[in-house]
Amino acid sequence: MASTESPHSPIGAGAAGGSNVDKRRVRMVFTTRKGGESQAPYDSFNLANHVGDDSLAVAHNRERLERVLGLQKIQWMEQLHTNTVTVVTAPSESPVEATDALVTALPGLALGVLVADCVPVLLADTSAGVCAAVHAGRIGARNGIVPRTVKAMVELGAQPNKIQALLGPAASGKNYEVPDAMAMDVERHLPGSRTKTANGTAGLDIRAGLVRQLMALGVTAIEADPRCTIDDEEFFSYRREGTTGRQAGVIWLTGQ
Repeated sequence: MASTESPHSPIGAGAAGGSNVDKRRVRMVFTTRKGGESQAPYDSFNLANHVGDDSLAVAHNRERLERVLGLQKIQWMEQLHTNTVTVVTAPSESPVEATDALVTALPGLALGVLVADCVPVLLADTSAGVCAAVHAGRIGARNGIVPRTVKAMVELGAQPNKIQALLGPAASGKNYEVPDAMAMDVERHLPGSRTKTANGTAGLDIRAGLVRQLMALGVTAIEADPRCTIDDEEFFSYRREGTTGRQAGVIWLTGQ
């Protein structure tokens, strides 16, 4: 989705899915770090309350995002790197506790996932009227957060071959260096994720592993934003900066 905002829009170019996404029935958006009120080191469009930023600035940033997207509310979650999936049947003012994936069949209810190197995964079956937002970090991806989310969607009527998937900006394999034993462990649980970094050391490409996993689940309408959050300063990166903010992936069914 090309932004209709100023050059400092919180929504980056290429923020929505491409040709495989039915834009009339579902919207998928990724934000950048620009266009908000937060001060360094959270500058400027930080959307997370748990990183030490001023809560009023975060509230204003979230309000702006909802306004720009024409939403009444975005449902957030308390992300703890679990493989817990929660089906949302009614919006809550508070983040959904202790979960790393949200699934809903409610038109107009936007689901949000916060990241700063982890993979934001947005999923939708518009025929069934089901969508999901997933926080797929190393631990959650290793422990099956995406298959568990697809299972929850299927229980609500979705069909894997009708699910559209969009994976957002995240740490790339060339920059995501980990100990070799960790890379091997993740590879055993998420085949296709082990790689070598630009320095020739052991690395992880979680997006690559998730694409392979989704295809094995029968999900083939997959798009993955190739941008690396560690390289690209348009995004927050925990690995690059340590103390930093969080960008978001947001998905909602339009009801059309």
